[in-house]
Amino acid sequence: MNDAFLSIITSRHCKRAFLARPVPRRTLERVLTAAAHAPSPRNTQFWQVAVVTGEARAELSRRLCAAADSGRRYEPDYGNRPDPMGEPYERRSFAWGEAFYGAMGVDRGDERARRAFERRNLCFYDAPVVMVCHLPRNAVAGTFLEMGFFLQNVMLGLVACGLGSCPQYSVARYGEVIRAALGLGPERLVVCTLCVGHVDETAPINAFRPERAPLGEYTQWHAHPNSAPDSA
Repeated sequence: MNDAFLSIITSRHCKRAFLARPVPRRTLERVLTAAAHAPSPRNTQFWQVAVVTGEARAELSRRLCAAADSGRRYEPDYGNRPDPMGEPYERRSFAWGEAFYGAMGVDRGDERARRAFERRNLCFYDAPVVMVCHLPRNAVAGTFLEMGFFLQNVMLGLVACGLGSCPQYSVARYGEVIRAALGLGPERLVVCTLCVGHVDETAPINAFRPERAPLGEYTQWHAHPNSAPDSA
C-alpha cells in the first residue's frame, strides 16, 4: 500500500490564506497535464481551465468586488446543493459554519465581519494564481462528474508540489462577470474558481480542518455470504 499517496489525499484541505510568493508556470503546466489523465467517458474531456495571474487576476478581483458592491443579485450557473438537503447534511452544514467562523473569531451574527470575509473571498485570499474551471453550457450531471475527476487531480497534484488550493463555488455565482473579464462566450458555464499558491501556515484559518464523517456512516459493504473475508 502506498501510504505516501494516501497522505497526500488526507492532507488536502481548503486553504484560505496565501503568501505573495509566485508559482512557476512550469509547475502549473505539470500539474494540469497530469490531471488530464482523469477518467473521461469516450475520452471527451469536456473540462476547460483559464489560468489567471498578474494584472489579469487583479482586474478579475476588482470586477468581482464591484459586482458585489453594486447591490445587484447575481445567480450561479447551476445549483450545487439539493433544497432541502435533509439530515444529516443540514446538521453537518450548520456545524461546519459554526466551526469555520469560530476559527476566525467571527460571530455568526456579525454581518460586518462576514462581509469583510466575503471581500477576501472575492480577492482569492491573496493567492497569486486563480484557475477558472468551465464547461459547455449544455453540461449534464455526467459532465460535472468528469470535471470533478479532473479538479480533484489538480488539487492533489498541487499538494504533491507543495502548494495549496481552495475551490470556490461562491465566486462562481458571478459567472456573468467572470465570462466578461476573461472573454468567455455565453456558451460557457462557470463551475468554480480555484485559488492556488504557497500556503501561509501562520494564518489561523489554515489550521481549520472540518471533521469528516466516519467510514461506517457513508459506506455499505455487500458481499456473498459464502465469500472469504478480505484480510489484505
